[in-house]
Amino acid sequence: MAGRLEGKVAVITGAASGIGAGTAERFVEEGAKVVIADLQAEKAAAFAATLSNAAVSIACDVTREEDIAAAVDLAVSTFGQLDCMVNNAGIVGAVGSIADTSAEAYDATMNVLARGVFLGMKHAARVMLPRKSGAIVSLASTAGVIGGLGPHVYTMAKHGVVGLTKSVASELAASGIRVNAVAPGSTVTDMTSDVVTGDIEDKDATAAAIAEGSPLGIAGFPLDIANAILYLCSDEARYVTGHTLVVDAGQTTGGTAAAFHGQTADVVREAGRRGI
Repeated sequence: MAGRLEGKVAVITGAASGIGAGTAERFVEEGAKVVIADLQAEKAAAFAATLSNAAVSIACDVTREEDIAAAVDLAVSTFGQLDCMVNNAGIVGAVGSIADTSAEAYDATMNVLARGVFLGMKHAARVMLPRKSGAIVSLASTAGVIGGLGPHVYTMAKHGVVGLTKSVASELAASGIRVNAVAPGSTVTDMTSDVVTGDIEDKDATAAAIAEGSPLGIAGFPLDIANAILYLCSDEARYVTGHTLVVDAGQTTGGTAAAFHGQTADVVREAGRRGI
Protein backbone atom coordinates (compact mmCIF):
# COMPACT_ATOMS: atom_id res chain seq x y z
CA MET A 1 0.00 0.00 0.00
CA ALA A 2 1.45 3.33 -1.07
CA GLY A 3 0.58 6.89 -0.17
CA ARG A 4 0.03 6.24 3.52
CA LEU A 5 1.14 9.80 4.32
CA GLU A 6 -0.02 11.47 1.12
CA GLY A 7 -0.55 15.18 1.69
CA LYS A 8 0.95 15.15 5.18
CA VAL A 9 3.85 17.23 6.50
CA ALA A 10 6.34 16.08 9.13
CA VAL A 11 9.17 17.53 11.20
CA ILE A 12 11.79 14.95 12.15
CA THR A 13 14.53 15.89 14.57
CA GLY A 14 17.93 14.24 14.32
CA ALA A 15 17.00 13.35 10.75
CA ALA A 16 20.39 13.70 9.04
CA SER A 17 21.40 10.13 9.87
CA GLY A 18 20.37 6.87 11.49
CA ILE A 19 16.75 6.26 12.46
CA GLY A 20 15.80 9.86 11.65
CA ALA A 21 17.11 9.62 8.10
CA GLY A 22 15.48 6.24 7.59
CA THR A 23 12.20 7.69 8.80
CA ALA A 24 12.47 10.70 6.49
CA GLU A 25 13.04 8.43 3.51
CA ARG A 26 10.06 6.23 4.38
CA PHE A 27 7.82 9.26 4.90
CA VAL A 28 8.74 10.71 1.51
CA GLU A 29 8.17 7.31 -0.12
CA GLU A 30 4.67 7.37 1.35
CA GLY A 31 3.87 10.85 0.06
CA ALA A 32 4.88 13.18 2.92
CA LYS A 33 6.81 16.42 2.87
CA VAL A 34 9.47 16.58 5.58
CA VAL A 35 11.61 19.05 7.50
CA ILE A 36 15.04 17.58 8.23
CA ALA A 37 15.95 19.19 11.56
CA ASP A 38 19.43 18.35 12.80
CA LEU A 39 22.35 19.79 14.72
CA GLN A 40 24.58 18.72 11.81
CA ALA A 41 23.42 21.48 9.47
CA GLU A 42 25.56 20.66 6.43
CA LYS A 43 24.75 16.96 6.60
CA ALA A 44 21.06 17.76 6.98
CA ALA A 45 21.10 20.03 3.92
CA ALA A 46 22.91 17.44 1.80
CA PHE A 47 20.47 14.74 2.83
CA ALA A 48 17.42 16.93 2.20
CA ALA A 49 18.72 17.60 -1.30
CA THR A 50 18.56 13.87 -2.07
CA LEU A 51 14.83 13.96 -1.30
CA SER A 52 14.22 16.62 -3.97
CA ASN A 53 11.35 19.06 -3.40
CA ALA A 54 9.85 16.81 -0.73
CA ALA A 55 12.23 18.05 1.96
CA VAL A 56 13.86 21.12 3.44
CA SER A 57 16.45 21.27 6.20
CA ILE A 58 17.16 23.45 9.19
CA ALA A 59 19.92 23.57 11.79
CA CYS A 60 18.34 22.44 15.04
CA ASP A 61 19.73 21.97 18.52
CA VAL A 62 16.82 20.31 20.33
CA THR A 63 17.93 21.75 23.67
CA ARG A 64 17.17 25.27 22.34
CA GLU A 65 13.49 26.13 22.32
CA GLU A 66 13.92 28.69 19.56
CA ASP A 67 15.41 26.00 17.28
CA ILE A 68 12.48 23.63 17.81
CA ALA A 69 10.01 26.46 17.27
CA ALA A 70 11.80 27.46 14.06
CA ALA A 71 11.67 23.90 12.69
CA VAL A 72 7.92 23.71 13.31
CA ASP A 73 7.39 27.16 11.81
CA LEU A 74 9.43 26.17 8.75
CA ALA A 75 7.10 23.24 8.11
CA VAL A 76 4.09 25.54 8.21
CA SER A 77 5.63 28.34 6.12
CA THR A 78 7.05 25.98 3.49
CA PHE A 79 4.42 23.26 3.26
CA GLY A 80 1.37 24.91 4.81
CA GLN A 81 0.81 22.73 7.89
CA LEU A 82 2.23 20.22 10.34
CA ASP A 83 0.68 16.77 10.62
CA CYS A 84 3.46 14.69 12.18
CA MET A 85 6.15 15.54 14.72
CA VAL A 86 8.86 12.93 15.23
CA ASN A 87 11.06 13.64 18.26
CA ASN A 88 14.00 11.46 17.29
CA ALA A 89 17.19 13.36 18.12
CA GLY A 90 19.24 11.68 20.79
CA ILE A 91 22.60 10.84 22.29
CA VAL A 92 23.87 8.08 24.56
CA GLY A 93 25.01 10.71 27.01
CA ALA A 94 26.50 10.13 30.45
CA VAL A 95 28.20 6.74 30.86
CA GLY A 96 29.43 5.24 34.11
CA SER A 97 28.44 4.25 37.62
CA ILE A 98 25.83 6.20 39.54
CA ALA A 99 28.48 7.16 42.13
CA ASP A 100 30.78 8.67 39.53
CA THR A 101 28.40 10.37 37.08
CA SER A 102 28.80 14.14 37.23
CA ALA A 103 25.92 16.56 37.50
CA GLU A 104 27.20 18.28 34.36
CA ALA A 105 27.02 15.02 32.38
CA TYR A 106 23.55 14.42 33.79
CA ASP A 107 22.35 17.86 32.69
CA ALA A 108 23.83 17.53 29.20
CA THR A 109 22.13 14.17 28.72
CA MET A 110 18.73 15.17 30.06
CA ASN A 111 18.75 18.37 28.00
CA VAL A 112 18.82 16.39 24.77
CA LEU A 113 16.80 13.32 25.69
CA ALA A 114 14.10 14.82 27.91
CA ARG A 115 13.98 18.59 27.35
CA GLY A 116 14.25 18.08 23.58
CA VAL A 117 11.21 15.79 23.52
CA PHE A 118 9.22 18.11 25.77
CA LEU A 119 9.95 21.07 23.48
CA GLY A 120 9.06 19.05 20.39
CA MET A 121 5.70 18.10 21.87
CA LYS A 122 5.06 21.67 23.03
CA HIS A 123 5.63 23.31 19.66
CA ALA A 124 3.91 20.58 17.68
CA ALA A 125 0.85 21.06 19.89
CA ARG A 126 1.05 24.81 19.33
CA VAL A 127 0.28 24.43 15.63
CA MET A 128 -1.76 21.21 15.75
CA LEU A 129 -4.33 22.40 18.31
CA PRO A 130 -5.99 24.99 16.03
CA ARG A 131 -6.41 22.29 13.33
CA LYS A 132 -7.55 19.65 15.87
CA SER A 133 -5.46 16.96 14.22
CA GLY A 134 -1.94 15.58 14.18
CA ALA A 135 0.33 12.81 15.36
CA ILE A 136 3.34 13.13 17.65
CA VAL A 137 5.78 10.23 17.93
CA SER A 138 8.80 10.32 20.23
CA LEU A 139 11.72 7.92 20.40
CA ALA A 140 11.92 6.12 23.71
CA SER A 141 14.06 2.98 23.99
CA THR A 142 14.02 -0.49 25.43
CA ALA A 143 15.93 1.30 28.22
CA GLY A 144 12.71 3.21 28.78
CA VAL A 145 10.74 0.09 29.67
CA ILE A 146 13.31 -2.02 31.52
CA GLY A 147 16.44 -1.41 33.59
CA GLY A 148 19.94 -2.55 32.69
CA LEU A 149 19.74 -1.93 28.95
CA GLY A 150 21.34 1.51 28.91
CA PRO A 151 23.30 4.03 30.99
CA HIS A 152 21.56 5.39 34.09
CA VAL A 153 20.69 8.88 32.87
CA TYR A 154 19.70 7.61 29.42
CA THR A 155 17.40 5.10 31.12
CA MET A 156 15.89 7.81 33.29
CA ALA A 157 15.27 10.08 30.32
CA LYS A 158 13.73 7.34 28.19
CA HIS A 159 11.39 6.31 31.01
CA GLY A 160 10.46 9.98 31.09
CA VAL A 161 9.61 9.92 27.38
CA VAL A 162 7.23 7.03 28.01
CA GLY A 163 5.58 8.89 30.89
CA LEU A 164 5.35 12.20 29.05
CA THR A 165 3.84 10.43 26.06
CA LYS A 166 1.01 9.09 28.22
CA SER A 167 0.49 12.41 29.97
CA VAL A 168 0.38 14.55 26.83
CA ALA A 169 -1.77 11.97 25.04
CA SER A 170 -4.33 12.30 27.80
CA GLU A 171 -4.50 16.06 27.27
CA LEU A 172 -4.48 16.21 23.48
CA ALA A 173 -6.82 13.31 22.69
CA ALA A 174 -9.86 15.57 23.03
CA SER A 175 -8.38 17.74 20.28
CA GLY A 176 -7.89 14.84 17.88
CA ILE A 177 -4.11 14.75 18.34
CA ARG A 178 -2.49 11.37 18.93
CA VAL A 179 0.72 11.05 20.97
CA ASN A 180 2.74 7.83 20.93
CA ALA A 181 6.28 6.56 21.34
CA VAL A 182 8.49 3.92 19.76
CA ALA A 183 10.99 2.02 21.89
CA PRO A 184 13.71 0.62 19.62
CA GLY A 185 15.98 -2.18 20.66
CA SER A 186 19.61 -2.21 19.54
CA THR A 187 19.69 -0.71 16.05
CA VAL A 188 22.52 -0.40 13.54
CA THR A 189 23.28 3.34 13.55
CA ASP A 190 26.33 5.56 13.89
CA MET A 191 25.62 6.05 17.59
CA THR A 192 25.32 2.32 18.25
CA SER A 193 28.42 1.56 16.20
CA ASP A 194 30.36 4.07 18.27
CA VAL A 195 29.36 2.27 21.46
CA VAL A 196 29.75 -1.29 20.13
CA THR A 197 32.91 -1.00 18.02
CA GLY A 198 34.31 2.50 18.62
CA ASP A 199 33.98 3.10 14.87
CA ILE A 200 30.80 4.73 13.52
CA GLU A 201 31.56 3.33 10.06
CA ASP A 202 31.82 -0.32 11.07
CA LYS A 203 28.19 -1.26 10.55
CA ASP A 204 28.90 -4.89 9.65
CA ALA A 205 30.55 -5.62 12.99
CA THR A 206 27.78 -3.73 14.76
CA ALA A 207 25.08 -5.72 12.98
CA ALA A 208 26.84 -8.98 13.81
CA ALA A 209 27.13 -8.06 17.49
CA ILE A 210 23.47 -7.06 17.70
CA ALA A 211 22.33 -10.21 15.91
CA GLU A 212 24.34 -12.36 18.30
CA GLY A 213 22.43 -10.97 21.27
CA SER A 214 19.03 -10.84 19.58
CA PRO A 215 16.31 -13.36 20.52
CA LEU A 216 15.36 -13.49 16.83
CA GLY A 217 18.99 -13.78 15.76
CA ILE A 218 18.81 -10.68 13.57
CA ALA A 219 19.92 -7.07 13.85
CA GLY A 220 17.55 -4.12 13.75
CA PHE A 221 18.11 -1.41 11.17
CA PRO A 222 16.74 2.13 10.86
CA LEU A 223 14.10 0.90 8.40
CA ASP A 224 12.67 -1.42 11.04
CA ILE A 225 12.12 1.49 13.41
CA ALA A 226 11.00 3.84 10.63
CA ASN A 227 8.21 1.45 9.70
CA ALA A 228 6.89 1.55 13.26
CA ILE A 229 7.01 5.35 13.31
CA LEU A 230 5.27 5.43 9.93
CA TYR A 231 2.45 3.28 11.26
CA LEU A 232 1.89 5.50 14.30
CA CYS A 233 1.85 8.65 12.15
CA SER A 234 -0.50 7.18 9.56
CA ASP A 235 -4.29 7.00 9.65
CA GLU A 236 -3.94 3.25 10.18
CA ALA A 237 -3.18 4.11 13.82
CA ARG A 238 -6.21 6.40 14.18
CA TYR A 239 -7.32 4.45 17.29
CA VAL A 240 -3.91 4.42 18.98
CA THR A 241 -2.69 7.04 21.45
CA GLY A 242 -0.65 7.05 24.65
CA HIS A 243 1.09 3.86 23.54
CA THR A 244 4.77 2.90 23.47
CA LEU A 245 5.45 0.44 20.66
CA VAL A 246 8.47 -1.73 21.47
CA VAL A 247 10.46 -2.82 18.39
CA ASP A 248 13.30 -4.95 19.73
CA ALA A 249 13.21 -8.53 18.38
CA GLY A 250 12.05 -9.65 21.83
CA GLN A 251 15.00 -8.15 23.71
CA THR A 252 12.85 -6.93 26.59
CA THR A 253 11.40 -10.39 27.17
CA GLY A 254 14.53 -10.99 29.26
CA GLY A 255 16.92 -8.05 29.41
CA THR A 256 20.52 -8.41 30.51
CA ALA A 257 22.71 -5.69 31.97
CA ALA A 258 24.57 -3.63 29.42
CA ALA A 259 28.20 -2.56 29.78
CA PHE A 260 27.34 1.03 30.65
CA HIS A 261 27.78 1.01 34.42
CA GLY A 262 31.50 0.43 34.76
CA GLN A 263 34.28 2.96 34.29
CA THR A 264 33.00 6.48 33.81
CA ALA A 265 33.69 7.93 30.37
CA ASP A 266 32.98 11.10 28.43
CA VAL A 267 29.40 11.88 27.45
CA VAL A 268 28.70 10.00 24.19
CA ARG A 269 27.22 12.44 21.70
CA GLU A 270 26.07 12.44 18.09
CA ALA A 271 28.21 11.32 15.13
CA GLY A 272 30.94 9.84 17.26
CA ARG A 273 31.65 13.01 19.22
CA ARG A 274 32.31 12.91 22.92
CA GLY A 275 32.32 15.36 25.80
CA ILE A 276 29.91 17.88 27.29
